[in-house]
Amino acid sequence: MDERKVVILYGSQTGTAQDVAERLAREAKQRHFSIFLSDLDSYPVAQLIHEKLVVFVCSTTGQGDPPDNMKIFWRFILRKNLPLNSLKTLQFAVLGLGDSSYQKFNFIAKILHKRLRQLGGSAILNPALSDEQHDLGQDAIIDPWLQSFWADILEKYPLPLGKQIISGNILPAARYRVEYLDSTAELPTSQRIQNQNQVPNRTCPHHAKLLSNARMTASDHFQDVRLIRLDIDGSNMSHSPGDVLMIHPKNQPDTVTTFLEMFNLHSEKMFLLKQNDPDYPLPPNLPQPCSIQYLVESYLDINCIPRRYFFELLSHFAKDSELERFKLREFASAEGQQDLFSYCNRVRRTTLETLQDFPGAASLVPIDYLFDLIPAMQPRAFSIASSLLAHPNEVQILMAVVEYTTKLQKPRRGVCSTWMANLHPDTDDIRIPVWIKRGTITFPTNHDTPVIMVGPGTGLAPFRSFIQDRVSRDHGGLVLFFGCRSATKDFYCSSEWEPSIDGGLLRVFTAFSRDQEEKIYVQDRILEQAGLIWDLIENQKAWFFVAGNAKRMPDDVKAIMQQVIMKEGSMTEDEAERYVKDLEKTKRYQVEAWS
Repeated sequence: MDERKVVILYGSQTGTAQDVAERLAREAKQRHFSIFLSDLDSYPVAQLIHEKLVVFVCSTTGQGDPPDNMKIFWRFILRKNLPLNSLKTLQFAVLGLGDSSYQKFNFIAKILHKRLRQLGGSAILNPALSDEQHDLGQDAIIDPWLQSFWADILEKYPLPLGKQIISGNILPAARYRVEYLDSTAELPTSQRIQNQNQVPNRTCPHHAKLLSNARMTASDHFQDVRLIRLDIDGSNMSHSPGDVLMIHPKNQPDTVTTFLEMFNLHSEKMFLLKQNDPDYPLPPNLPQPCSIQYLVESYLDINCIPRRYFFELLSHFAKDSELERFKLREFASAEGQQDLFSYCNRVRRTTLETLQDFPGAASLVPIDYLFDLIPAMQPRAFSIASSLLAHPNEVQILMAVVEYTTKLQKPRRGVCSTWMANLHPDTDDIRIPVWIKRGTITFPTNHDTPVIMVGPGTGLAPFRSFIQDRVSRDHGGLVLFFGCRSATKDFYCSSEWEPSIDGGLLRVFTAFSRDQEEKIYVQDRILEQAGLIWDLIENQKAWFFVAGNAKRMPDDVKAIMQQVIMKEGSMTEDEAERYVKDLEKTKRYQVEAWS
């Protein structure tokens, strides 16, 4: 066994934790360690008892949930029958990525650190708990933590005799190399050909036909929200209320064309991707062979906000411009993070726009290095807003089209929502790569259990699915609190509820915040219905669900719920808080929130 080997395992939902794990891998190689880099669910977990040194990089999703690519590992590591000394030879460190606007900030990193110690592992240092809300982003915590980590590691595992830490001023080898094919074979239209009996997944999605793309908000309303219907007939996909539709988007044609011209790339050219470094396996989501068109349109995230390493790597190619090289290195330095935040994050500047700002360096980047410079496009998740009982062979989502302005002249637009909003079922024969995964909320299987749902805005989506499912079974006990700005502007699906309300299956309480002088929100309506809610929760054992924006709403609803319990249940503040915690433990109080 290689004594100077670092195993780096990550759980990443949107790619940020993977990006940090790759940074760790680069820094390990600079210190002459061999590395093994993998997502947690691809790692053979039984091997953990033989490892000497492992770094876990993991984010927390939803309300304290593990990312999709560490769920199998998570279930295993929490098993109660694991021997408490099974990891006695393991030295480990945990680096957590979180967002303090969520209630369970860095929950996964905290629990993982504690669990590894319970199993006998030796912690090298306290876990890093980085915060997306910090003025300087995640690096404000990660940078000093990594300095401490490497100082400690090099004491235990000194550099080989005659070796020094490889300077960041030396251009590292590219992870992959591109080999162009002589002939232009038929362009790939999908990443994999789906097996007839295979359930679609990320590496083999179902290419769904667009059935409809209807605007749900008034034409003069500031926000464009769509109800999108997709055909999943013959896909082997099924879904239940609470499940999530994953969509792999495409970059907009104008940005693709600009990128191709910038790098003098020909869209029809075909290539094979080969390993240039045995420690980095080939990406599973890239077809082989692949066209340049597919690479830029569907694989490279050219519209993401560039991260710090982007500037470090790009600086190596700024050979003809001293000013570009100076600025790029400043942005890559620890001292330049405030300026980098202002340049990139505050105004949401994209990778493509940044490359345009540094044309001298960009023009000298070989195609091999694009895979190191630009991350892979991540899929987008949408709560499913329909039931298979009500709408067989299709899946529906509520999608807000993202568009906003910053100090930059060009409006900022969401990659996925902009692409989807511009598709027309009558004229576009574009198939949309999709698959389904389990959501973070679980509804009761007993159809007689009352359910209270709080879903302002697009938070309505999972509850629309559940309402359709239960009403299709002719079961009721449904209470919905819905909030939006105006009854005439953005009251999604309002006409759908009338038959269920008339039939006694559903009660709907609305909060239209801008239809009167004083603003009214869902939490105000909850307080008005305190008696009803307490009766349902306490006497009828109802389940309570909240879905929507994570910024303030979930905390506001929880605070109001505690007031309801204090008032109607004659409890103290501490007793009401414990009451809600008990509901959470038994899954009778669940939250699905997004930022």
